[in-house]
Amino acid sequence: MTEEIWKEELRRYFDTVRIIERAKAETLESFDQFCEFIAEPAYENLAEELKDYGIRIRFRKDRGLFIKFRLSFPGSRIDNFFYTIVLPGNSYELRLGLVLKGRRRPGGVLEEKKEEFMKGLSPAEIIKIDKERLIQDILQHYRDFNFAALTSPE
Repeated sequence: MTEEIWKEELRRYFDTVRIIERAKAETLESFDQFCEFIAEPAYENLAEELKDYGIRIRFRKDRGLFIKFRLSFPGSRIDNFFYTIVLPGNSYELRLGLVLKGRRRPGGVLEEKKEEFMKGLSPAEIIKIDKERLIQDILQHYRDFNFAALTSPE
């Protein structure tokens, strides 16, 4: 009887490990889909529109780790603002982090802030947002940072 108990516990343990590993693989796949179908098209639309304002935007994706948008100061090649969506390591669901960095002036020190990406959205809702919503979120954080930089004492 005792032997059956530990064998059953061992079987449940390995079943649980398989479920977790499968969930992690599905989360990575969901993140890649988010990048391909939401973030990359958002970047393309935003890059085209920001040209009119003399702002360059660059996009970098590291599979399974992060997506980064880098906006320059107007008329400059110096980075002003970074918006990075992060997939935490060992994620078994699409709960993303957001790392915001910015400098108040060219040559200034980068300030960093971390928060939850689109707080309040479930993992299932994140994969369903459209590129317009992502663009609005990027621009809201960009505006908030730059308005604070323009109005705060140095």
